[in-house]
Amino acid sequence: MSTMKSVRTGAVGKIEVVDVERPVPGPRDALVRIRACGICGTDVTFLRMGGMPARAHLGGELIPVPLGHEPAGEVVEVGAEVSGLRAGDRVVVNPQDAPTGIIGCGGKLGAMSEYLLIENAEVGRSVAVFPATVPFDVASLNEPMAVSRHAVNRSGSGPGDKVVVFGAGPIGLGAAIWLKLRGAEHVVVVDVIPSRLEKALAVGADAVIDSAGEDVAARLTELHGQSANALGQPRPGTDVFIDAAGAPAVFDTVVRSAKWHAKLVMVAVQKKGEIDLGGMLRSELTLIASQGYPTEIFEVTPELVEHQERFARLISHRVPFAEADRAFGLALTPGAAEKVVVTLDD
Repeated sequence: MSTMKSVRTGAVGKIEVVDVERPVPGPRDALVRIRACGICGTDVTFLRMGGMPARAHLGGELIPVPLGHEPAGEVVEVGAEVSGLRAGDRVVVNPQDAPTGIIGCGGKLGAMSEYLLIENAEVGRSVAVFPATVPFDVASLNEPMAVSRHAVNRSGSGPGDKVVVFGAGPIGLGAAIWLKLRGAEHVVVVDVIPSRLEKALAVGADAVIDSAGEDVAARLTELHGQSANALGQPRPGTDVFIDAAGAPAVFDTVVRSAKWHAKLVMVAVQKKGEIDLGGMLRSELTLIASQGYPTEIFEVTPELVEHQERFARLISHRVPFAEADRAFGLALTPGAAEKVVVTLDD
C-alpha cells in the first residue's frame, strides 16, 4: 500500500500531518499530484473549532477534517473512461463537484495533501486545464477568485458604477480586480490594515479608505459625489457596497451611507447582529447574499491566466508543505498574512 501525507484538523488551533493511503483512481477518476494549495478563512474556522461536529448519530463530538479546497496540481493518472484529460495536464479543481462531499470542507477528501483523487473526472465540471505559463501558486487562486467573481456577478455591477468593497483580504481584493476588469467607473476598498490598503491600490483600486481613522461616508461623498435617500437626506453617490469583511460595523456604515436604490452584496459570513431596517427602508437598500460559485469556478480560469501578474500580488506568503504548521500558524494570526499558499515542489 502506497501512502501519502495529508493535513487535517487536530486539537483546537492545531493541524495534524498524517500518513494516509494514497488514492487509487477508478476507471472514471483521475489522480492529481498537488503542487500548491491555498489556505482559506474556512480552514481557519475549522482549526479554531478543532474539527467539525459529527453527525448526531455519532454523538455530535468533533471529528478531524481533511483540509484544503484551493488546489492546483498535475494529473499523474487517468482512468480508462476519462476523456479530455491526460497525465501531465496542469489542473485546477472544483471542490464542490466531489460526490463524497466538498473537498476540504467536510468531505472525505482534502486537497492539502500530496495527491488528490478527482472522482468522476470531467473537464469543465470537476477540473479545468491551465497552461504551463501560469505558476501553480497563482493557479491555486482559482477557487477564491470564483467566490469573488460570484459576488461581483450578484451585484450586477458594470461600466459606470461606483462601488465600495469592505475588506482587503483575498476575496475583497479579488472583487476589486473583477470590478475594474468589468469596467466599473470607480472602486474604493475599505480596511483598517495599511499594508492591505496599499495592496488594494497595487491591484487596481481607484482609492482606499482606512476606516480606523477616516469617516467612511464623508470620504465616499468626496470620491463618489453626493446623492440622497428617499427622504432627501444627503448620501454618497455609491451604487454598490460589497461586504467582504464580515464585521458588524460594515452593515451600520452601509445603511448610514446608502443612497436611494443602492445595493449591498454580502459575501463575508456575518455573525448575528442588529440591522437598522428603518434605515434600509429609507434607501430601498437591496441586500443580496452571495454564496460560493454556482457557475463561476471555471468561468474565472481564462482571465486568471490572462491577468496572472495582477492576481499574483494577492499572495503574501508561499510556504513549503514541510512547514505546514508555520503556514497555518500565519493564517491563524490576525493581520500576519494576506494570502498563504502552501507549495509542494519536486
